[in-house]
Amino acid sequence: MEPARQPSIPRGEKTTHPVLTPNDGLPVSENGAPTNPSTFAGRLHVQWKRFERQLAAYNLEARGIQRVEPDERHDMHTLGYTQVALLWTSFNLAANNITLGMLGPAVFYLGFLDSTLCAVFGMFIGCLAVAYIATFGPKSGNRTMIFARYIMGWWPSKLIVILNIIVLLGYAMIDCVVAGQILSAVSDNKISVVVGIVIVAVITWGITTFGYQVFHYYERYSWLPQLIVLCILYGVAGPNFNIYSKSEGDAATLAGNRLSFFGLTLAAAITYGGGAADYFVYYPEDTPRWKIFSVTMIGLSLSFTFAFIIGIGLASGMFVNPAYEEAYGTSQGALIVEGYRPLGTFGSFCGVIVALGLVGNLIPPTYSSGIDAQILGRWAAVVPRIIWNTIGVVIYTVCALAGRGHLAEIFTNFLALMGYWVSIWMAITLEEHFVFRRKTAFNWAVWNEKKKLPLGIAALIAFLIGWTGAILCMAQVWYIGPIAKLVGEYGADMGNYIGFAWAALVYPPVRLWELKKFRR
Repeated sequence: MEPARQPSIPRGEKTTHPVLTPNDGLPVSENGAPTNPSTFAGRLHVQWKRFERQLAAYNLEARGIQRVEPDERHDMHTLGYTQVALLWTSFNLAANNITLGMLGPAVFYLGFLDSTLCAVFGMFIGCLAVAYIATFGPKSGNRTMIFARYIMGWWPSKLIVILNIIVLLGYAMIDCVVAGQILSAVSDNKISVVVGIVIVAVITWGITTFGYQVFHYYERYSWLPQLIVLCILYGVAGPNFNIYSKSEGDAATLAGNRLSFFGLTLAAAITYGGGAADYFVYYPEDTPRWKIFSVTMIGLSLSFTFAFIIGIGLASGMFVNPAYEEAYGTSQGALIVEGYRPLGTFGSFCGVIVALGLVGNLIPPTYSSGIDAQILGRWAAVVPRIIWNTIGVVIYTVCALAGRGHLAEIFTNFLALMGYWVSIWMAITLEEHFVFRRKTAFNWAVWNEKKKLPLGIAALIAFLIGWTGAILCMAQVWYIGPIAKLVGEYGADMGNYIGFAWAALVYPPVRLWELKKFRR
């Protein structure tokens, strides 16, 4: 097939020409990769660049981690504030958040009211961090993990990148499992969970391969069918919600379970922070930060609340409806399908829409992981985003196939654990931004100049100490920290709160020492 003569390429896409950087005086591309044609790496890089230009000719996003310059941005008529809210709503109005809400009554033995309050306030705090990070997309034109270089330094930031890739692929794995469970339940097990996982993974790969512009268009409209079928689920299953259910356990155990579920929903929200700026780097540099912050909060908090309450309601119904209890015993996805059961064939159709709606939630981690992989090293930056994107899809699909029978354990063990690092990083980021950069702004043009970025000594020390606090206060099935054990029968997962607090206490004095000692 021949490419169109005038392909519709997103503004900001352009051919990368060799330039000199002050790092070493050698010819490198804008992403820092070598282009000396006399070396093997240089020849390989030239071949990759030809491949990227071919991708652009077919309207695929070829840009990787390079900064989007101010003159390359879209105008607000192309991508407005409504798009920001719709993007987050479309990302988030998905079945994985319904299944997460189920864990309040089903795993932590919380009543309907307790579960709802913990879920809503937990996610709200997490959303504040996400909305804050999202504002750096238009302001800097840099991806989120490139922005991390300004906080953590060149080398320590690679630790953040690795953790973020793990989180992104882990969330994608969970989405695939939920989608597979729903499709299998809708077909009365005629379609296996394996087939369902592969279906949504392939669809997601197709959309994210095209890149930024295409997935923005997809997310602009994909929220609507999800909203319709979930409203139908509210109406059909609502009479079976046990809204008067009570929490179980003595006072200490109840407090521990509340803290754990609160932390779990906080983690589910805050982990968006690892990629929040990625989706707005083409917005104008002068976009008001408060508007991006506000519409992000609206889109995220409303969609989270809507999905969580459905999940909490379905799980609370298990205590009064044996059919719900039996369905949950099969899988969380089967419980969603059971909620549609009174509608017969139409209910099955709604279940399929819910399952396919998980593609919208799969897009952000798939897209961001492909970008973040390029930050691991200059060797990684040579490889086009589409290749990393494909590798990411293969990895989380294989992991989903292997872990498809253990979704609840993955949720409770993985999500809370992975939220720790984001909370710790947020403490360091907030203090660097509002205390140490209060009078000196970030120089966004030096995103790839190692010597002009912070050393990151203070950030790394604070990050490790924050992790120490999180480990001491974590409560997972496989490990309960000594401090967490002090609360209730099952412990209380306080890793997010303690990790944030310890990092926030340590960072300022160590950062002052770093600035005085090295004056960088």
